[in-house]
Amino acid sequence: MKIFRTEPLYRYQHYDAHLGFIDRLFLIGEQEQPGFNRRMFDEDFKRLFHSNNSRRGKLFEIVSNDDLLIQKLLANANTRYGPRTIDETIRQLVEEIAESLIWFGSAYFFIHDDTEQERIHLASFSSYGVMRLFGTHIQWVPKRREKHRNIDGEELSREIRLLDAEKVMRFDMPTPIKRMLSAQNRTLAVLDKHQFMEANVHSQATRNTPNPTNYFDFSVWKDTQDQALYRATRKTGWNGKKYDSTKRSDFFDCHRLICFRRNQFLLRDNILHQLSGEISRVGKAYKADFSVKITGTDELPSVAHLNELEVKLSSEEVGFNEIIDYCYER
Repeated sequence: MKIFRTEPLYRYQHYDAHLGFIDRLFLIGEQEQPGFNRRMFDEDFKRLFHSNNSRRGKLFEIVSNDDLLIQKLLANANTRYGPRTIDETIRQLVEEIAESLIWFGSAYFFIHDDTEQERIHLASFSSYGVMRLFGTHIQWVPKRREKHRNIDGEELSREIRLLDAEKVMRFDMPTPIKRMLSAQNRTLAVLDKHQFMEANVHSQATRNTPNPTNYFDFSVWKDTQDQALYRATRKTGWNGKKYDSTKRSDFFDCHRLICFRRNQFLLRDNILHQLSGEISRVGKAYKADFSVKITGTDELPSVAHLNELEVKLSSEEVGFNEIIDYCYER
């Protein structure tokens, strides 16, 4: 086992190694492959911004006591889509953080100092195996085998990487949303497990009864699943991608839509708040009194206006189209 202070290992595979007992104690957080409904929800919930937002004006307001430093910190952020403007970079950072929070409950970034080019690089790394002990971030890396051009390389020993806390940015899922998603995911896991259970209730054909009568009512089974899904997603407002409104009212759909988008906006605003705090903290290594505050502009939809629409909807003072346009077009 190697223990040393260094930068995080960004991507590694250990699927071909047998995790030992001690590895399983520290490698908490790797998730099993999610089921059908869980994957759909995660894909929907992480879309905090719509494509129309990018065609509008500036989405974020940045207030800092050192504009050059904030430009330096964010200009070279290694997002999945490559270099962009500061406004686009913040949007992509928020989206990447949201995706990691929804799946792992936390998100990590590391600051790299490029002394030769006098640049600062901000790059994300997996939260798998990362923990904080006595103010120090530790990355537990199990034994693994590196591959070079599809050829198995040498087996590398287990590592404990001590990360510089001043260069690590950590983001956590807000507790209310974390509890809400945890409760919902338990029900979605059960629904996914029994989603195609009706295939097991078909009467078996025999020689004497080649066309047996099946008394199982599949419509009741589907209605029961739908009711369980809607009860499980009541707090998040997710509709399960069920667009057939024959059994739902427009009021029901709009109320759900407001609830779902409000949860997304709350997560978005919380990430912006955490991003402001984390960038201010790591920036103090370059300037002692550095601070920055990042907020959304009026180009982004707000929780306050959604709340107003909800009140007007209850008193029949707003049309359904106005609510749908605000939730999807902004």
